[in-house]
Amino acid sequence: MNERELIQRIDAMAGLNIDPALLCGIGDDCAVVRKTDELVLLYTMDTLIESVHFDLRWHPPELLGKKAVSVNVSDIAAMGGNPCYLLFSLGLPPDFDDQWALSLSKGVGRACEQYGCLLIGGDTVSSPAGITLTLTVIGEARAEQVLYRNGAQPGDSIYVSGPLGLAAAGLALCKGKMGREEEFKQLYEAHLDPHARVELGKCLARSGLVNSMMDLSDGLATDLAHICERSGLGARIRCEQLPCDPVLEKAAALLGQDSIDWMIGGGEDYELLFTASTSATERLQEVVANAGHVLYPVGRMVREQGIFLLAEDAGKRTATAIDYRGFDHFS
Repeated sequence: MNERELIQRIDAMAGLNIDPALLCGIGDDCAVVRKTDELVLLYTMDTLIESVHFDLRWHPPELLGKKAVSVNVSDIAAMGGNPCYLLFSLGLPPDFDDQWALSLSKGVGRACEQYGCLLIGGDTVSSPAGITLTLTVIGEARAEQVLYRNGAQPGDSIYVSGPLGLAAAGLALCKGKMGREEEFKQLYEAHLDPHARVELGKCLARSGLVNSMMDLSDGLATDLAHICERSGLGARIRCEQLPCDPVLEKAAALLGQDSIDWMIGGGEDYELLFTASTSATERLQEVVANAGHVLYPVGRMVREQGIFLLAEDAGKRTATAIDYRGFDHFS
């Protein structure tokens, strides 16, 4: 059983309990619970485990603390919400290093300050098998502005909010002990210290122009497949439209990798992935530009099932299936 199948089984069991205040449960970036007629609460939780999500050989504790908060806040951003409160559970080996733990906590505090949320509780436990960090973020949004994964429409343009594959390249550089930190600073930072796109998420939610949205945590192929599945549609991605930073190509050449693989299958970009009607393109670009952001159209939602990468090869258009090529914990 892979990760997706396990989640589907759990979802089927959880669906037996119906609460009228629960607007969205398992299957989106956050659970959505009605607070008032106008407001909803957003709940998300994520766990980072040593040797799975981070490696102590190269991940400084303060940046790890910041990242743990950012990856959770990114889920709030993906639904157009504002992060408010944070719960933090920390598992440490019995002989943990005091200074390391304090630096980690400092990073958590800095990130909370950055995103304007409050650390209100949590737990600390002994973890002989390695360090674990579990965080729960509670956010808030206007009920009519929440953006779900299931709202995409046939013909919608597909957008991402920034270059893809940078974090995957940064991880590869760390694993390969390549150094050259100054030259590849952007890639190292994308892996070690990502930033949630909270302000852009709220801007897109307020615009009323976006039909569906989520954050890019598992890679474009996998995350777009979630939108397709929830919306009952397929997608076509244009290879030439994928936003590729020049430094990504340099890293790919150095490591003998294909930058397209990083952009399609690499995870932890934490950019926003969303869809909007083509008729809203000009207005959407205007709204986003006025807020100081840039959008990148990368493809189109279609009625036909499946996700395909369209590319030109020797003057011939090719279509390659790319569904679910992202990270799976149990693959």
